[in-house]
Amino acid sequence: MYMHPTSGFRTSGEGPAPPSSVSFVQFTDEQLRRFAPPERYLRRRRAAELVLIAASAPLTVPLLLLTALAVRIDSPGPVFFFQERVGMDGRRFTMVKFRSMKIGSGDGSLLTGVCDRRVTRLGRFLRAYHLDELPQLWNVLRGEMSLIGPRPEPAALADVFERDIPLYHYRRVVPCGITGWGQVNLGYAADIEGTRTRLSYDLHYVLNLSPWLDLKILYLTIFAVLTRYGAR
Repeated sequence: MYMHPTSGFRTSGEGPAPPSSVSFVQFTDEQLRRFAPPERYLRRRRAAELVLIAASAPLTVPLLLLTALAVRIDSPGPVFFFQERVGMDGRRFTMVKFRSMKIGSGDGSLLTGVCDRRVTRLGRFLRAYHLDELPQLWNVLRGEMSLIGPRPEPAALADVFERDIPLYHYRRVVPCGITGWGQVNLGYAADIEGTRTRLSYDLHYVLNLSPWLDLKILYLTIFAVLTRYGAR
């Protein structure tokens, strides 16, 4: 059994509700096992995403090039960061981001903490406005990700989460995304407890997948970018 916090962003625009105001709905293995993703909607959404990416290319391509140049100038090392992630149906793929950490400064941790010293000066800006995620449009074009869906976890962490968190694998029955219901409500999950809570939102998204929920996530994502909510 899993519990979903039903409150999300406040309608007044003041940000996410505090934990004390959250109520819960129960999810069960039987309920999730019976769920079938709306294939027709997923196909239509995929087509719409490709059109949207093509239409936004005059804006995104120059932004990608300028950001890549800035990363190259800011600190030594590659422009892009590649990491194996786990997507829909457990399929593994290589996700790409702009590099936001110093080369050779890592302690092996896959999770980023608040004021993490590994993050570069430019990296903090990129993370604050989620610009480091822009190269994932390539993953969307390749069909490995969607614009909206549960965030794909690093492969090493996903194995741990699936072992330790009940119902975790059900978040993979829909395409993973650059942004999602868990992201706009909770931001970055820095530990396994945060991941448990975000899973509640992911399962809610899975069971309520619809154009209206996706549009709401898109709106809240724009809000998160403008307010730097959930950045690390």
